[in-house]
Amino acid sequence: MAELGVNEHHQKEVVSYMRFARFKRGMCLKTVDSCFQDLKDSRLVEETFTVDEVIDMLDGLQSVVHSEVESELINTTYTNVLLLRQLFSQAEKWYLKLQTDVSDLENRELLDQVAEFEKSEYTSSNKKSTADPIKPKLAPLNEGGSELLNKTVALLQEENEKLKARLRTIETQATAALDEKSKLEKSLRDLQMIQGDQKNNANQDITELENKVAALKSQFEKTLNDTTANQKFLEEDLVTTKHDLLKVQDQLSTAEKELEKKFQQTAAYRNMKEILTKKNEQIKDLRRRLSKYESED
Repeated sequence: MAELGVNEHHQKEVVSYMRFARFKRGMCLKTVDSCFQDLKDSRLVEETFTVDEVIDMLDGLQSVVHSEVESELINTTYTNVLLLRQLFSQAEKWYLKLQTDVSDLENRELLDQVAEFEKSEYTSSNKKSTADPIKPKLAPLNEGGSELLNKTVALLQEENEKLKARLRTIETQATAALDEKSKLEKSLRDLQMIQGDQKNNANQDITELENKVAALKSQFEKTLNDTTANQKFLEEDLVTTKHDLLKVQDQLSTAEKELEKKFQQTAAYRNMKEILTKKNEQIKDLRRRLSKYESED
């Protein structure tokens, strides 16, 4: 950042404008000087003048100087407006909005800073052996910057077309959704009417069903009571049957014992027992002989 608080490029532009202003100021001063010189050459040819003559000469000089100074001040104002127009036009091409603070134009500290800056620049420029090259004018933003701006506009237009296409799609979907909503609302009204009719029928069916359930419940309770009585009777009958079964089993066991006792007392049983005893003795004898023969081998 430079002394005026701007970058190097902008400071060069400020120096260029100050040189232009210095030149215009010098021209204005030369014009004022020429006014006085003309008065000297044309009117001050005599050695003595009356008061009226002096007043007349001063009034004429005042009128000429006033006209020249006013013209120069007006021209300076217009020049400053044109300079601001250039800056604002460049800013508007980039969609920028610049602001100015007129109160700073009468800030004595800032004015002294500008005066010191002009003095230093004028001093340094006088020390240069050669004249400065011609400074380029403010470059209009219709080339490089305009190209970038055109690309941005093209992208925005493309995005705008996409948004339009998307909007058309959304409008189509919204129309279809509204139609579907109308159909659903109609179906809902029809369904509500049907449900109203069915509700009356359903109330009648529910009443009949409740009566049937009450009848079935009464029948079930009656069946349950009968089943309980039958279960109690069957349990008592089962106990009696078990007692009879045990009694019969005991009688059967006694009969079997008596039958076996009677069978043992018969002649056939005794003969069979003697035959089995003899056979056992023969088997024992054969086993002894067999073991004797095995030991000899």
